[in-house]
Amino acid sequence: MKKETTLSEKALLTLEEASAYFNIGVCKMRELTNDENCPYVLWNGNKRLIKRQLLEEHLNRLYSI
Repeated sequence: MKKETTLSEKALLTLEEASAYFNIGVCKMRELTNDENCPYVLWNGNKRLIKRQLLEEHLNRLYSI
């Protein structure tokens, strides 16, 4: 039997997963991660994967987005 991995256990999240995890809309998540040199995004070709822990730390330092 395959164990289901929760979002809090994953190191990398898709835009949709990150949107659900952080309760931020997909469009806003895309806006936050648009820069190719964004430190909390791993680009796999055209697909962006979000480094959950780094984005969480970044968001904890912000007052608003």
